[in-house]
Amino acid sequence: MEFETLKVTRYEMNCSLLWCEKTRKAAIVDPGGNLDELLNYIDLLELEPEVAVVTHGHFDHCGAAAQFSEMTGARIEGPHRGDEHVVGRLEEMGERYGVRARNYTPSRWLEHGDIVQFGEEVLEVSHCPGHCHGHVAYFSPSARQAFVGDILFRGTIGAWEHPDGNLPLLVDSIRSKLFPLGDDVGFVPGHGPNSTFGYERKENPFVGEKAMERWKARFGGMDDPAI
Repeated sequence: MEFETLKVTRYEMNCSLLWCEKTRKAAIVDPGGNLDELLNYIDLLELEPEVAVVTHGHFDHCGAAAQFSEMTGARIEGPHRGDEHVVGRLEEMGERYGVRARNYTPSRWLEHGDIVQFGEEVLEVSHCPGHCHGHVAYFSPSARQAFVGDILFRGTIGAWEHPDGNLPLLVDSIRSKLFPLGDDVGFVPGHGPNSTFGYERKENPFVGEKAMERWKARFGGMDDPAI
């Protein structure tokens, strides 16, 4: 599997274009906007869009999913149904924040353990709530690469200080579902630079090993903030 990442919308969201080298079938992670640029890149590489996958329902990540599907014929999958109420308000939120967005209904709401296929490649789905109820992450076993939306960033974690956020759940999602994929696994976050799970497990000041040691020292027998 090969991939490239483009920054889209005024919020510089990382939209990733993934493709199967053998079949040239493609998947797009989080088509939030700037479709002209994305479609030009698809044409340049002579790819066939098969599916758009969404990490979560915030407008900068999926506001252009409906339009992308209409323009290319690609199906939309995700996120988890926990974000159905957010996906149903994309147009309203886009207007509020000055980003063009449209509501959509996916071909499939995703569950933990589901598989998304494009060409001969697969993405494994992990339900990772905490930033919002229905957030999912995608992992390519063949490329040892993950696409995690707004769950985890280089040196920090996703926001939780809003009605759909939950800090203990967010920490648990990262430590129990993402880090076990392997220290060597690289990941594309929703915004900002890429990193690896190994680097964040060791160095991240919110969820790294040193942070967990400080938590245990402060709260005694409690293993981590998820308890």
